[in-house]
Amino acid sequence: MNFLETLRNIWAIEDLRKRVLFTFALLAVYRLGSHIPTPGVDPVALAEFFKSMGGVLGFLDLFSGGALRRLSVFALGIMPYISASIILQLLTVVWPYLEKLSKEGEMGRRKINQYTRYGTVALSIVQGLGVAFWLRSQAAPGGAPLVPVSVQDALWGVGFPIMTVLTLTTGTSFIMWLGEQISERGIGNGISLIIFAGIVVNLPHAVLGIIDDIRTGERNLFAMLGLIVFMVAVVAFVVFMERAQRRIPVQYAKRVVGRKVYGGSNTYLPLRVNTAGVIPVIFASSILVIPQTLTTLIKTPWAQSIGSQMRVGEPLYYLLQVIGIVFFCYFYTSIVFNPVDTADNMRKYGGFIPGIRPGKKTSDYIDRVLTRITFVGSLYLAAVCILPEFLIAGIHVSQLPFGVGATLDRVLPQWFTLGMGFNFYFGGTSLLIVVGVAMDTIQQIESQLVMRHYDGFMKRGRIRGRRG
Repeated sequence: MNFLETLRNIWAIEDLRKRVLFTFALLAVYRLGSHIPTPGVDPVALAEFFKSMGGVLGFLDLFSGGALRRLSVFALGIMPYISASIILQLLTVVWPYLEKLSKEGEMGRRKINQYTRYGTVALSIVQGLGVAFWLRSQAAPGGAPLVPVSVQDALWGVGFPIMTVLTLTTGTSFIMWLGEQISERGIGNGISLIIFAGIVVNLPHAVLGIIDDIRTGERNLFAMLGLIVFMVAVVAFVVFMERAQRRIPVQYAKRVVGRKVYGGSNTYLPLRVNTAGVIPVIFASSILVIPQTLTTLIKTPWAQSIGSQMRVGEPLYYLLQVIGIVFFCYFYTSIVFNPVDTADNMRKYGGFIPGIRPGKKTSDYIDRVLTRITFVGSLYLAAVCILPEFLIAGIHVSQLPFGVGATLDRVLPQWFTLGMGFNFYFGGTSLLIVVGVAMDTIQQIESQLVMRHYDGFMKRGRIRGRRG
């Protein structure tokens, strides 16, 4: 009843109702644009080509909501914007000008956002050119070119690249504008909601497919019920870890400013277990996609041998993925959180950690705690990303060298080496994004309700997002 009452409250508040409807309207526009094809591409040959490629481009297609597979005007998706944001964030650490801007409050943030838009357009132009020349050089398995010869020869051979660059760059810029409008006039982070919508849009189709498989007897009903219970447990675990914090107690000494007394309070410094969010998974998966894509294009024995070792289920694939996630967890955490600045700010306002001297001792203590919990967070990210792939394909230990693989293949059970054959609609990366964005959006709505003296989704306590 409390949930239904909360929904009624959302609809009763005029401002909140307008924000929700505005968000749904812009997301509908985004989904409509994902089905408008890019001019000059043969859709039949493109569908056959993507079918032959298998899951190599699935990671990139994830962030475009299926637009890349259809090569629509939104084929580049929001990835250029995400890449530009990450590049600006990295440059903020090494470029003093950007570091100064980041500390200038609202005006500095607007300037950095402006640079991010410029970077998005530049990356879209570069990627659009790459897509155009790549399309001209590819053909479907039957031999039909993805771009008809008549289109390739238009305007002395430069017509198709120019048209493709303009189309894809405009599409990405429009998606960026949609995300900013949702952030300003809608609910939550617009960019995150666009990615969220692209992931969950095919969920009803996947559910109907599972129901049809149960009806035809291809899947066992009890096995699917067990799988659903297992996935619910995994989602609960993801929610728990996304909210997990290590709270360091902080005390503030009393300060007298004029006739007023400030400070004298006890609080805490929250350090998230997963400080880096889903960025390490994106980085690690993007790097693994590169050799997989290259080996499908290079038809040589050594390239095919490397490609066979980089497929899902191979020990080398899992090893490189875990190493990449752990490395980028520490790398990105060191960028987004600076223990030295945190310690200096605490000392500036009279704060200290009980038993720890202010200054360098405090920064070293915070860094030591952050290093430990980041290791736990990196293992959590690696486990969530690998678990669905392991249940689908298992671990092909027979590929291990020196005769170890053959021995393990005889000893280990078949479900471990070949997987259970379960097909998950949500992979590890998409699951992290969907759960995280859902938590943040619910927190945004609940904050609006509480601000207007309404109960949130829970009568006891409040739902906290990843940054709540």
